Amino acid sequence: MQNHHLSKEMLMAILDGIDEAIHAVDKNGITIYYNKVAAGYDGMAVDEVLGKHLLHVFPSLTEETSTLLKVLKTKKPIFHENQRYENKKGQMLETVNTTIPILHGTKLLGAVEIAKNYGQLNTLSNKLLDLQAKIHETGDRKRLTTFQVTYRLTDFITNDPACIHMLHDAKLFASSTLPIVIWGETGTGKEIVAQGIHHHSPRSHGPFIAQNCGAIPSTLLESILFGTEKGSYTGATDRKGLFEMASGGTLFLDEMNSMPLELQAKLLRVLEDGAVRRVGGTSSIQVDVRIITAMNESPEKCLENGTFRADLYYRLSTCPIYIPPLRERTMDIKAILEEKLQPRISNRLDHEVLSMFQSYHWPGNVRELINTIEYLLLRAKQGPLSYKHLPAKLQQETLKVPPRKSMGALRDILQETEETIIKDALTHTGGNVLRAAKLLDIPRQTLQYKLSKMEKERMSASK
Repeated sequence: MQNHHLSKEMLMAILDGIDEAIHAVDKNGITIYYNKVAAGYDGMAVDEVLGKHLLHVFPSLTEETSTLLKVLKTKKPIFHENQRYENKKGQMLETVNTTIPILHGTKLLGAVEIAKNYGQLNTLSNKLLDLQAKIHETGDRKRLTTFQVTYRLTDFITNDPACIHMLHDAKLFASSTLPIVIWGETGTGKEIVAQGIHHHSPRSHGPFIAQNCGAIPSTLLESILFGTEKGSYTGATDRKGLFEMASGGTLFLDEMNSMPLELQAKLLRVLEDGAVRRVGGTSSIQVDVRIITAMNESPEKCLENGTFRADLYYRLSTCPIYIPPLRERTMDIKAILEEKLQPRISNRLDHEVLSMFQSYHWPGNVRELINTIEYLLLRAKQGPLSYKHLPAKLQQETLKVPPRKSMGALRDILQETEETIIKDALTHTGGNVLRAAKLLDIPRQTLQYKLSKMEKERMSASK
């Protein structure tokens, strides 16, 4: 009995030493464990919570909003769910909870929750955005230096027909106020196109604000986008969100498929009403914002895997733009090399190095190519750029890929391979272009362009 008592004390000491809030309830919702960190988050004493029903201590929660009570009802775990609630003192709290059922076989004994307090992180985020807002409001000229664009559509270097057509569409779309979806792999230049559209639009004198939806915790994204009202949670102040700050200009939401689905629903409401409601607020604020979104996966794939709401997609995709990966537009590699090397070094690029650049698959796309060029320039200094200056990853590729006699032969092989893959996809789908495009994970317009090009080359060869 003494050893059992000692083990229980040790367990309590361990749980109290964990730097996260832990709250456990029995199958009836009565608190059976509540550590000091949880008490500190909630601004309450441990004795105020132990032995009491959860809803008695936190009356603002319900069986639908409490993660602990939901787990008791469903017997299924919940991971990283946001929860806002008031304690008995009327203080608004915000946590992110991971809650799991306590089971003995199939019998439910209770539930335990580990909560992280994002109040402090929210406060720091708010201070940063408050500083941005103050700069934004110090006058038109000063405001533009904070949110101005640095890229034009002419900064997108390309000789590829599909990309030239894409830039033509981008310039056409810029003249409207319709929402735009840009998709392409990481590093293909989505933000260059987004900034270029803003620059060519009637909103070019307004702010351009970019926000990566996957770069910050989802619990902060709502307050960053829509702003906060004082008292909405601990440390919250009256603060404009990015929608208000971008009014009259463009808001660019990158990695849109990383945005939580419940937040996507709120974004859809903003797009339909043209108004935002701050977190904790009761009134709506009219905004005039042009939305450009970007994704690193095809919208169709995001719809299939459930990371993008269908109703939001159809609202945003009026003007779709697809940026092909660098491996599908190898002629652009030489153009980018010439553009980046011309002002930096007078020596010509070694033919062997150029061949390596043309044959490498560039998983990081243009961003990886530019970083590799910077690496080459650093290694070569003012001397000629040769094979020995290549990064190890490119040198290793030469061991895998046999050398070709000429650049023309490589292009022919790439073209033949692409045509074979396209023909196989069409055969597999019975000639259905839309289904073939989905199978190849490219837009239907891109596949139709490639088919048209193949047909012209076939007709030309038969003459």
